[in-house]
Amino acid sequence: MTSPISDSVAGLTGQNHTDSAPSAGPKKLSQRKAVLAILTCWLLVVFDGYDLIVYGTVQSSLLAMDDWGLTPTTMGTIGSLAFVGMMIGALGAGRLADALGRRRTILACAMIFSTLTILCAFAPNPVVFGLLRLLSGIGLGGLVPSANAMVAELVPDRWRSTMATLMMSGVPIGGSIAAITGIWVIPAFGWEMMFLLAIIALVVVVPMGFRYLPETLSFEHRSGPGARRNSGFGQILRAPYLRASVLFAVASLAILFAWYGLGTWLPSLMEQAGYDLGSALTFALALNLGAVGGSVITAWAGDRFGASPSSAVAALVAGIALAVIMTTPPVAVVYAMLILAGVGTHGTAALLIAAVANHYPEHLRGTALGWAMGMGRIGAVAAPQVGGLLLASGLGVNSNFLVFALGAALAAVLFGVITFRVKPVVGSAPRAVK
Repeated sequence: MTSPISDSVAGLTGQNHTDSAPSAGPKKLSQRKAVLAILTCWLLVVFDGYDLIVYGTVQSSLLAMDDWGLTPTTMGTIGSLAFVGMMIGALGAGRLADALGRRRTILACAMIFSTLTILCAFAPNPVVFGLLRLLSGIGLGGLVPSANAMVAELVPDRWRSTMATLMMSGVPIGGSIAAITGIWVIPAFGWEMMFLLAIIALVVVVPMGFRYLPETLSFEHRSGPGARRNSGFGQILRAPYLRASVLFAVASLAILFAWYGLGTWLPSLMEQAGYDLGSALTFALALNLGAVGGSVITAWAGDRFGASPSSAVAALVAGIALAVIMTTPPVAVVYAMLILAGVGTHGTAALLIAAVANHYPEHLRGTALGWAMGMGRIGAVAAPQVGGLLLASGLGVNSNFLVFALGAALAAVLFGVITFRVKPVVGSAPRAVK
């Protein structure tokens, strides 16, 4: 009996698998360093999730600052700025990871988002704060596709859904840490401390990356300039990849609209529904814990039934759960539905990575992941703004849950189309081992 980690290590250390191509990772890498490389990528994703979701935990504190004069609309705008940066980062880093190597891209993104998140604690006004969130978003958006592209190369095909969902479990784990931390840190030390805690990533995990992350596909080891010319966005936006690229982009937009909309607005929505800050943050915790626990379910489902059909089911579950919340059920049911919403929205976003990785050859994988996740950030950009506008217009809390439910439902439909109408196009690509 094997496991994703043991198979990953085997791939990294040059052992052959009968059911998948050999890994593109470095030869003669010890099993200890292989495990540490995967662990380091996951820890960086955890801090990526923390630094992203932390904004949702401090919204009430920022709204209460008279000298900043924020409103729900301006709060939504600030929330959107981080996702604009994430769109830029995902599009750019995915391409750079294919051209320059995963290791350098991952480390650069981690240093960018950690440093700029720390600086948010010292922002003197909303303009500077929003600019820092925009710039930190570039690093946040670039890390996930780059790290997942590295792990996808190190893992045999049969474990790809499992490892993609387990890797992406770092995002809601980071969000859960932010929610738990905020319950006692904000009243005791103020909202600024929530951003200062990002220093842990900078002084602990980033140095681990310098030591343990291997290089996989690198610019220097590509087989000539032809390989580089055939790995850009122009390649995935023409036959035979065009249909898959468009469908993945729109599906990513829809599900990330739902996931990041909930991540940004849920505490405020629950406060407006009559709960105090502590209770509102526990609802956010339920959402993120559901996403963490759901990673196990979606990982199993992705490997058992395929990433695309599992994504369709997970997105449908999220849409139904959010629709139930609109009926104002008892609080226990609200918690249960938020857990299911976390399972469905985050599970779909994680399985998206495995689905994309399975539909493209290795030399296009980073670019394709960057494209899908970058286009998905359009949904992430829109979600905070749409949520703020709906609240400002007086349409109430349920208007937010409705639009997020519709986003999940659209994603379910699109993944259904991908499942039945789009076939993977894979093949060998130029690669070298360092």
